[in-house]
Amino acid sequence: MIECALTVIKEPLVEETVKIRVPPSDLADNFGKWRDTGEEADVTFNVRGETFHAHKLVLAMRSPVFKAQLYGPMGDRTARNITVEDMQPDVFKELLHFIYSDSLPSPENPDEENGNMVKHLLVAADRYAMERMKVMCEASLCKSLTVETVAATLALADQYHCSGLKDACIEFAISCNRMGGVVASQGYGHLKRSCPAVLGDILERVTKSPRV
Repeated sequence: MIECALTVIKEPLVEETVKIRVPPSDLADNFGKWRDTGEEADVTFNVRGETFHAHKLVLAMRSPVFKAQLYGPMGDRTARNITVEDMQPDVFKELLHFIYSDSLPSPENPDEENGNMVKHLLVAADRYAMERMKVMCEASLCKSLTVETVAATLALADQYHCSGLKDACIEFAISCNRMGGVVASQGYGHLKRSCPAVLGDILERVTKSPRV
């Protein structure tokens, strides 16, 4: 029998003496500069008298609708000027902001005007099949529901098939004895006329909820 001793030599641990700070990603900033300066832009959008410069490849990556419009078999790859109908310039500007930065507008005071902008952006997101933007708009609107606005927001949610926002609106309306104020709001009349089926959803939820 042969016996032997095995010695394992480990390299000494080196204490971390210098920490290298990795800067945050500046990808969004770089894209934002492209958007703001129009550098290397290859398409111009005309929106009710205002012009916006953009980059076809960026638009196509972010929206399947833009991709089909710019590169699809039914699109015009040589088009350099596109007219956008049924959208306000400030809404299209914020749409481009999201496309290049992946963020919604964040004003210092999130008031009713900003809520209306987010509603317009939700419609734009639906129009251009930008699902992440649409869900982010839903989440933003959920945080700003009031007795005065919930009926109009509910009508919007029903029209554009936003199930999460719709559920949030109904839960908000039927909780804490808010229904009286909701019925008295200006948006309730529009909800009643345009989305009568939603009233049935509310009634069904009320009958099942102990919070009335």
